[in-house]
Amino acid sequence: MRASIRQGYEGVAVAVPVTVPYSRHSEHPVQWWIGQALRKLCEESGISKDQIDGLSLSSFTLAPDGPAAMTQHLGLSPRWVDGIAMGGASSLVGLRRAARAVQAGDATIVACIGADINKPGAFRDLVTSFSRFSQDAAYPYAGAGPNGSFAMLTNHYMRQFGATAGDFGKLAVSQRLNAGSNPIALLKDPLTIDDYLRSRLIADPLRLFDCVMPCSGAEAYLVMHSVTAEALGIDYAVLLSAIERHNAFPKDEIQTRGGWQVDSQELWDMAGVSHTDIDVVQTYDDYPVISMIQFEDLGFCAKGEGPEFVRNHTFTTNGSFPHNTSGGQLSTGQAGAAGGHLGTVELLRQILHKPLGEQTKECATGLVSGFGMINYDRGLCTAAAILTRSES
Repeated sequence: MRASIRQGYEGVAVAVPVTVPYSRHSEHPVQWWIGQALRKLCEESGISKDQIDGLSLSSFTLAPDGPAAMTQHLGLSPRWVDGIAMGGASSLVGLRRAARAVQAGDATIVACIGADINKPGAFRDLVTSFSRFSQDAAYPYAGAGPNGSFAMLTNHYMRQFGATAGDFGKLAVSQRLNAGSNPIALLKDPLTIDDYLRSRLIADPLRLFDCVMPCSGAEAYLVMHSVTAEALGIDYAVLLSAIERHNAFPKDEIQTRGGWQVDSQELWDMAGVSHTDIDVVQTYDDYPVISMIQFEDLGFCAKGEGPEFVRNHTFTTNGSFPHNTSGGQLSTGQAGAAGGHLGTVELLRQILHKPLGEQTKECATGLVSGFGMINYDRGLCTAAAILTRSES
């Protein structure tokens, strides 16, 4: 067996969480949203864009431009550029790579940005050409798009582990309560469990409030060395650990577990903390079932115990298990690849005690996880990270 030699993330600082407020549709191109995110990063950090020498960019709607072309649009001259095309896992994969670039000295300050736009018909165009699988094996048979895929995954999970619609509804209702204090959440009207259960079926067993609303927006943050952050007077969080895994458990006929399960012990061992040290959790939540799977695979409960875990906890900002405290994608909206950055940005805000909405009490350490690139029977990309507030 090959020995595993894994360097930790000592000295890596994550800072300056920013959001360009979402809108249902956009009259601006995605380049505008990326530029607004960069402007906010500079304004809130007090640095000039000339000091940013690394760019990590994730977007489904950037074509025909790529990350290198964006450097000209933005007037940047970085020495390190990365494009992360992994959907909801992009933020955390980008965070890992940016952290390694900072540790190696390949970049001093990296801007990590996720942005996408939504125009009438754009989401349909995206899902029909999302992958070769979508083009050849799903769309021709009227199966393109995530609703059908996650209906199958949700139905299978319910039959195998006894989850009920009420269990998924509890997560959706909790996130809507969290969104109530978030000024930029698109969906803030009160939602009760009865509202959830009475909502129309979209793709059985998925109901209306199981599904995210596509929108336009951008999320971003900076990665640098802690020495750099302190020299610039920037408040920051420390990256304790991070993992990623792709195409885990390929022999599973239908996904009920993800790559988090393979690497979660490394995540906890590298961080040097336990589950009880976590003050807030941000999971990728395009549908409630995937949040439940993340609770299990990250070790907050055993496989198949997700439904009981949900029944035994409250998930509001100051509940017994604070979760998706911005409202998550289910209530804030899903701005394409920016949706994968939403949890990272919200975790930073909570740790730094700079939330847009309600602050989780005594929040110092948190976990964020990502999930992306869905083929019909599974998602291929998984990632997670643990961050804590700097004591300096």
